[in-house]
Amino acid sequence: MGASLSSLTENESTANGGPGLGDIPENCVACVFMYLTPPEICNLARLNRAFRGAASSDAVWDSKLPSNYHHLLDILPQRKYEGLSKKDIFAFLSRPVPFDDGNKEVWLDRISGRICMSISTKAMLITSGEDRRHWNWFPTEESRFHVVAYCQQVWWFEVSGSVKFPFPPDIYTLTFRVHLGKFYKRLGRRVCNSEHTHGWDLGPVRYELFTSDGQHAVSEYSLHDSDQDDASAYIKRGNWIEYKVGEFIVSKSNPATEVRFSMKQIDCTHSKGGLCVDSVSIVPSDLKARRRKGDAKYQ
Repeated sequence: MGASLSSLTENESTANGGPGLGDIPENCVACVFMYLTPPEICNLARLNRAFRGAASSDAVWDSKLPSNYHHLLDILPQRKYEGLSKKDIFAFLSRPVPFDDGNKEVWLDRISGRICMSISTKAMLITSGEDRRHWNWFPTEESRFHVVAYCQQVWWFEVSGSVKFPFPPDIYTLTFRVHLGKFYKRLGRRVCNSEHTHGWDLGPVRYELFTSDGQHAVSEYSLHDSDQDDASAYIKRGNWIEYKVGEFIVSKSNPATEVRFSMKQIDCTHSKGGLCVDSVSIVPSDLKARRRKGDAKYQ
């Protein structure tokens, strides 16, 4: 489409003297844009004046925003979004919006306009988390929150948290992002130290989620990476893995949905350690495949 469209400017007609793209009324273009994705709209806006005008229409961008996008704006000071067009609001909310002291972030997916969320371990309850013999924190650029929790050695392993938010109607997947071993930079290269990783081969980790309307999901995974029968074993050590806890359905955004989640290994007959826990993500389920670029996933 690129070569043929780029040759038609707003004042040009087709070779036989008929109407060209520049003759299409702006309101007709706007009606078509409602069926396109935001990146497609922005690309087509470069064609001519009518397309640019339609691409700035509040009606077009209102159809791309979630029905309750104002709840995201409520998190922010009014001065940050006051006077913005719907297009600018979409662009603004497509970047992470921090809340809860910066330990949680919510944003709009740039293609679908659907809500995604990430929750740092800083916003979670970690059993013995204040005891530096068992847990500590270290900064890293590999986390969107720039810090992760590192479990050195515990007998009772449990990390839990919750969030209450007016999620728009959708089906959501909740995952924990974890990393076997501790990583750091040496001479500009990433190095993973698994010397203190132990105990995860003696029992699975149990993941659970509960919602305020009674939904419940549970899953169990082995974090140990030495099982040769595990097709995903080769990616576990030295990589971030997202473990799927389960899915929950939101049928209406009012009242707000509360989601409680946890990961635990509470067999106290042995110690375990050498594990980084970064965050929990809540993403519309059919967007997960598109998010697999970058981080390795184990589901």
